[in-house]
Amino acid sequence: MQIIYLILSGIILFFLIFPFLTVAFSQLFKEHIDTKKEQNIYDYACIITAYKNVAITEHLVQSLLKQTHQNLHIYLVGDECQPSDFSLTDDRLTVFYPNPSLKLKAKSIIHAMDNFIRPHDYTVILDADNLAHPKFLQEINLYANQGFRSIQGQRTAKNLDTIYACADSTGEFYKNFVERYVPYMIGSSSVISGSGMAVKTKLYKAYLDSPEIQQGKEMWKKMLQEDKILQNFLLGQNEKIVFAKNAIIYDEKVTTADQVETQRSRWLYSYFQNLPNSSGLILKGLTNLSWNQLLFGIITISPPLFILLFSAIFLLGAGLFINPYMSIWLFMGLGIFTLNIFWSLYLSDVPDQIWSAVWGIPLFIWKQFTALFKMGNPNKNFKHSEHSKAVKIEEVLGD
Repeated sequence: MQIIYLILSGIILFFLIFPFLTVAFSQLFKEHIDTKKEQNIYDYACIITAYKNVAITEHLVQSLLKQTHQNLHIYLVGDECQPSDFSLTDDRLTVFYPNPSLKLKAKSIIHAMDNFIRPHDYTVILDADNLAHPKFLQEINLYANQGFRSIQGQRTAKNLDTIYACADSTGEFYKNFVERYVPYMIGSSSVISGSGMAVKTKLYKAYLDSPEIQQGKEMWKKMLQEDKILQNFLLGQNEKIVFAKNAIIYDEKVTTADQVETQRSRWLYSYFQNLPNSSGLILKGLTNLSWNQLLFGIITISPPLFILLFSAIFLLGAGLFINPYMSIWLFMGLGIFTLNIFWSLYLSDVPDQIWSAVWGIPLFIWKQFTALFKMGNPNKNFKHSEHSKAVKIEEVLGD
């Protein structure tokens, strides 16, 4: 029993301390993007997937039409949506209302790509509730000109109107820094956010043709999340996913306890589904001597924050009876982990609302814990996230 306890405690202690070590290491490096050479004006296909609510996309479409980088075309897929709910027209916009219904984000993306009006250099994936900063594509284009083929923008909150929205945003700021900016700065890849990413179109089509997507299309809600399939596909080829921290996409954050459970139960299910892929990347990184694959595998296999915290606290308590010295190490590990969260938020320069809402994080963590019990039947429990924050980009920017 003592050996099992020490092994489990050692694993948890590693994941408590590892983020601090990577953040500290990243502070030794500075990003350099060459903006002096002549810039290619790449062509971007911006795909928006909407399900049962096409009206919420209106402000996103408007924000894309106002981009400083104008070489783009927008493809809006309104699955199970009514044409009467969307009235915007523009030469740079094509709207689809699939019949029969597709009921899957990956199928909506495939539908859009099968109907491109011209070949595009890069494909950008956006969710219906997103808003794009006016310089989003301009920033993406800077990284495209450095030769990068997979570029993740930075998602941030467009609403901080409830304690749950602030807690959700706190987690995103932390993950943006620890799982995206830091790995990119120290030579690995950023974890994909789910939207706001740009990928070379030929590379993205190869991903859509992969067995994981083709088989997953028939699994409905039991399908591994598209963003995880994409990052596994890219890292499997040792492709580097870079983080464009100034390419801002605004995202609607959850506002109620029920929304937290709905969203997190889906994410947790996908995390456990993805464990074999993460461990496989660690093995590939070791056998290929690839720092990119190794570090990315470690980051994506790391337990969700609330599972890590609960596990550490439980093992700390058990250690008082089994191995008090390990309890001391776990206590110190928890302290380092907590300090690293606040350090990461400080380095991210989060808004004041985040600091003032830190007290609400335990409520958010508790709802994530209860979400664990909704993973048993994905097709029954995993509901589509409803979006209601219809705001213009000018309102978010304060213009």
